[in-house]
Amino acid sequence: MAASTFYLMEAVNLFAGDHDPSNSKHLTLEEFKLPDLQEMYQEHMAGGAAVQVEFAVGIQKLEPTFKLKGFDPELLTQFGLGAKRLTRFTGYGVMRDQRTGQAIQSIASIEGRLGKVAPDAYKRGELNGDEYSISQVMHYELSFGGRELIYWDFFTNTLRMNGVDQQAETNRMLGIQG
Repeated sequence: MAASTFYLMEAVNLFAGDHDPSNSKHLTLEEFKLPDLQEMYQEHMAGGAAVQVEFAVGIQKLEPTFKLKGFDPELLTQFGLGAKRLTRFTGYGVMRDQRTGQAIQSIASIEGRLGKVAPDAYKRGELNGDEYSISQVMHYELSFGGRELIYWDFFTNTLRMNGVDQQAETNRMLGIQG
């Protein structure tokens, strides 16, 4: 059995678009939040039951966010209906194993649309910036130390958790090839 440890995020970077160095946000990135993972439930009270139950019926939409300091005119052009294609956002993190001191890379890859830009109010003498939300997420991957933790793709109806395809049986029965 593996010894217990504690992982701590030390640093993070975000690329908005491809990996062109001009798309790196390491100089302006203040916050990067992975999407909440939350199941959806439907309540049911059976006609002859004494207690109501709930059934898991899916997973809520994914909506990661990030905050940058300063103004980013290039990123702003990816906002809204004028940007017809999904954008790939890739977050890289450095996690530190507090037991061993080992640095471990985490990678989050997200394909979606820049759905919200919320500017800070300008206040003289303070750094202002913008908070962004990635909407219409159609693809999400999360890995830790080279190990895939989550892989989801809307178009292929694929959902893998820790390498196990949660949709394999459903896709086979529906004739969906991933």
